[in-house]
Amino acid sequence: MKKPLIPMIILMFVALFFAGQGIVMHSQVKTEEAKFHTLQREYFTLAKAEREGATTGSELNQKLVEIQNYPSTLLELKLVGVGKILTGIFVLLLGILVALIMMPKRLAGVIKDNSITV
Repeated sequence: MKKPLIPMIILMFVALFFAGQGIVMHSQVKTEEAKFHTLQREYFTLAKAEREGATTGSELNQKLVEIQNYPSTLLELKLVGVGKILTGIFVLLLGILVALIMMPKRLAGVIKDNSITV
């Protein structure tokens, strides 16, 4: 009786783990967007001549590279976060489906056992 219960509990914890990871990733987006906007504001408040005259490898060029890479980081946080949430939901629904499939089989076994002993 306890054999199918353990895999079901594990399945539910896996589903909650994935959904939790996705929610955490999605909550990071706001803070990362704020950092991104601050970085942009700092960079673009400088004069255009100063930005274009920055030497290769300077701190200003590194800041520009960071600004250019930020959108992909934000996109990753958003898409992977949603993917993990959906994976958690899928695993949870799969667990419910397995439970619904097991119900009639277990009920048939209980009825069969009761009819023999009566």
